Amino acid sequence: MKILVIGASGGIGAAIVTHCQHRFPNAELHTTYCSTPPQPSASPNLVWHQLDASCETSVANLSQTFTELDWIINCVGFLHDGDKGPEKNLSSVDTHFFYQNFNRNTLPTLLLAKYFSTSLKKSNAPKLACLSAKVGSISDNRLGGWYSYRASKAALNMIIKTIAIEWSRTMRKGVILALHPGTTDTQLSKPFQANVPPGKLFSPKKVAEDLVAIIERSTPNNSGRFYSYSGEELPW
Repeated sequence: MKILVIGASGGIGAAIVTHCQHRFPNAELHTTYCSTPPQPSASPNLVWHQLDASCETSVANLSQTFTELDWIINCVGFLHDGDKGPEKNLSSVDTHFFYQNFNRNTLPTLLLAKYFSTSLKKSNAPKLACLSAKVGSISDNRLGGWYSYRASKAALNMIIKTIAIEWSRTMRKGVILALHPGTTDTQLSKPFQANVPPGKLFSPKKVAEDLVAIIERSTPNNSGRFYSYSGEELPW
């Protein structure tokens, strides 16, 4: 089994790698970081690659490293930086921040599907799982705000649905999933944790276990669908 985890230096990505090492001890694990190299791994089955998942050339070059892959798990995501965070109202909308959200939340999955389809096709059970967010559900939006993040995740969900339709013709065994991890105790959610209801802030370890279990049991019948960490199917 050969697994590629995109964005494995982040909180959820790192936890997924650790869980996969225990769950699939014989798997060949490939992981990516964007800028800061991680500490060398003592595991001979773990290989790190540098990748800018929003750069087409970078994704295309990495894809040439592989002839076959079973799973790709995309954990890259963006919610805030040092200057900007989710918008509370229209007056807070900033064009650059809007583009940042789409560049990092939406584009990577499209590029990964474009360049890694050839490698995935050689697997007997190819899967591409992507971290989305419940706030990207259009029908579930009752609070408003968070324009850029919501829009980028809604666009991601549409891309996943559209890829699933194409793969149903070109990669019949293929599965692509949108996964909502819930609010996880990582740097991405730190500024917003004070408003999380009791019992709804999850450890990266728990989230990794939940998401990998969903990926593992998924079949082509699940492709192009949106699932919560609990296994519940979410509305688009």
